[in-house]
Amino acid sequence: MRYFICLLPYLLALLPLLSIMLATPLSAQPNAVEHIEPPCWWVGMNNPNVQILIHSKDITKAESIAIQYPGVRITGIAKAENPNYVFVNLNIGKTAKPGQMLLRIKKDGVESIYGYNLLPRSASKQRAQGFTSSDLVYMLMPDRFANGDTTNDTVAGMPDITHRDSANARHGGDIQGIIKHLDYISNLGCTAVWATPLLENNQERFSYHGYGITNFYKIDARFGSNDLYKAYVDSAHKRGLKVIKDMVLNHCGDKAYLFQDPPTQDWFNDYAAYKSSTNWKTQVRKSNFRASTVSDPYASQFDREAMTNRWFDWMLPDFNQKQPLLATYLIQNTIWWIEFAGIDGIRMDTYPYPDKEFSSRWVKAVLAEYPTFGIVGEVWISESVGMTAYWLAGTRNRDGFTPALPSTTDFPLMSAISAAVNEQEGWNEGMARVYNTLAQDFLYPNPHSNLIFLDNHDVGRFFSSVGEDMSKFKIALTLLLTLRGVPQIYYGTELAMPGVKDIDPNVRKDFPGGWAEDKRSAFTEQGRTEREQEAFTHLRTLAQWRKTKTVIHTGKLMQFVPHDGVYTYFRYNDKEAVMVAVNNTTQEKQVNTERYAERMKDFSSATNVLTGATLTNLATLTIPPKTALVLELRK
Repeated sequence: MRYFICLLPYLLALLPLLSIMLATPLSAQPNAVEHIEPPCWWVGMNNPNVQILIHSKDITKAESIAIQYPGVRITGIAKAENPNYVFVNLNIGKTAKPGQMLLRIKKDGVESIYGYNLLPRSASKQRAQGFTSSDLVYMLMPDRFANGDTTNDTVAGMPDITHRDSANARHGGDIQGIIKHLDYISNLGCTAVWATPLLENNQERFSYHGYGITNFYKIDARFGSNDLYKAYVDSAHKRGLKVIKDMVLNHCGDKAYLFQDPPTQDWFNDYAAYKSSTNWKTQVRKSNFRASTVSDPYASQFDREAMTNRWFDWMLPDFNQKQPLLATYLIQNTIWWIEFAGIDGIRMDTYPYPDKEFSSRWVKAVLAEYPTFGIVGEVWISESVGMTAYWLAGTRNRDGFTPALPSTTDFPLMSAISAAVNEQEGWNEGMARVYNTLAQDFLYPNPHSNLIFLDNHDVGRFFSSVGEDMSKFKIALTLLLTLRGVPQIYYGTELAMPGVKDIDPNVRKDFPGGWAEDKRSAFTEQGRTEREQEAFTHLRTLAQWRKTKTVIHTGKLMQFVPHDGVYTYFRYNDKEAVMVAVNNTTQEKQVNTERYAERMKDFSSATNVLTGATLTNLATLTIPPKTALVLELRK
């Protein structure tokens, strides 16, 4: 007999929360309570209401459920369609103090008593900071980054075990491995870390990526523990690094208890079809993956529902966010992790796939509790700035949808940069693709909030997409770190790591040196190849310079139409100006700067950011072939 609660191991309310763990019931329990979620809550929240899920055999047959605690009252109890669930709604008043509430459940004439902790909110200022265009985000896959604790490589009861020689199996990377290399990430010039999901994925196969969550309140034991996750956040904060948590609202793994024993039949979309199927793996009705249908004014209802109401894959049941109990469950789960761990931001997976009205409600609820918190939604629509902007707060959509998302992934710019460096210059080719994409920024309420990137875990590695051409690679990195937006790099990009997108593991290879048995460590200069060091130096030089450059963080952007193979733009404010000139051809270019007079007239010299050289004559610039100059203009 057991139940899950959150314990507060502190003395006289002075010590901080240290752990979440299995606890002993406060009285002899005749019935096992399998889950109580959220496992704890806090006093002093802006929203005083909390919905507690209780999962126990035939719990709806309980004669009474009561809370005994000053300042807390039950405002309602909802019995689910499934007799194994009840949802208890609490109001935590302003007078409520931190401590342990008593949850009393009387069933079959016997009363069971459970402890439920109300905790004090953290007073630390280094929590829920958000992220801005002043940041550089380092994105990594924990399982493929570094193995800091070999004792958790295999965990009893979790069938998908570590086989590093298998591309689709787990490789053993974990939270301790991230902690071990936070100094490396900071030294590179990054200011934030985004790890793909770390929550429990107790699936039979393919669990390493983290997107098949089976427990929304528990870190996967092969990555570490809830305590260790909190320690990771604290360790990052001590180094001036923010932490972005990857979350999923669209689906869960099919081994999740919420799917194995769902509270209601409408908790998941297509659940009836799943139950009647004889071979769901082949009969599953997958999403059409057409995010464009959501904003398309001419889309059929059939196509829209095929996008949002079907499964992402056969083992990833699709949540029905229109179900009110589920909607509250998901919102509370997000708030719980922010308050528990002190994370600074969230990258929300597959943002257009859930019910869009729910998604806006989720954002508003999070920001109402944490106004400075950062949220970026994955909107994978490479072909259209307009369809991407549809999801952003401040966009006036003709269909009446009011979005709330503060930031989006800028797939259109990613595609433009990739095409630009690989094409010969033309009227609409080459750098004109970047120019024309940025020219559509009027559609974004705040383009500076866009997350910009060259690659990630779902696309081919950028170095391979440019044919492993270092000149093209450096141009793209320079664009990434000097254009508007919040730049993000994918682990290994700083090493020019190759990887053609054929199967997922090809772009999710292990970081060299993340395992004790590795023959070399690319975490050190001595362990890098000549090519890796060249890429690392280029990126680190720009990243460290960018850290203190307000003109790059918040300055205005002015671009000039590409001419004779050269694309030029300026980042500027009232005090500073940076000029970026890209020669995307194979010939050296002599550029007369007269056409840039409106931005250069007040400056007489410049410093080449990448070389440190001083330019005293700005009338003409010599730009080598396939090169991007970054010039800090001087008066």
